[in-house]
Amino acid sequence: MKKIALATVFVLAHAVALSSAMAQDKTRAQVKAEAASAVKSGSIDKGEVVTTPKTQSTKARADVKSDTKSAVKAGAIDKGEVVTTPKVASTKARADVKAEAASAVKSGETRKGEAVSK
Repeated sequence: MKKIALATVFVLAHAVALSSAMAQDKTRAQVKAEAASAVKSGSIDKGEVVTTPKTQSTKARADVKSDTKSAVKAGAIDKGEVVTTPKVASTKARADVKAEAASAVKSGETRKGEAVSK
């Protein structure tokens, strides 16, 4: 009798476990639509690209444009895709630099022209 009761309990437990594992709340189409809307809203990232959420500015568009224009004019930021580096003024005269280069070539410290040493 104990064996039958034990087998019955085992079968019922197994049936309950299988039914809960097989039951699905959403269809594949619903899950795909939910994921697409989450990507579109920015809740999750798509693929390997990691994005940071955009922050809303508290300034008016005209204020931002004028700040940007003055920063470009001052040289604080570059305009467009061109990256400029600030020019460093030399402390030596051109004649001094040429004489220094000529002496380096004579002494063998550097080669003349664009020759690559092997």
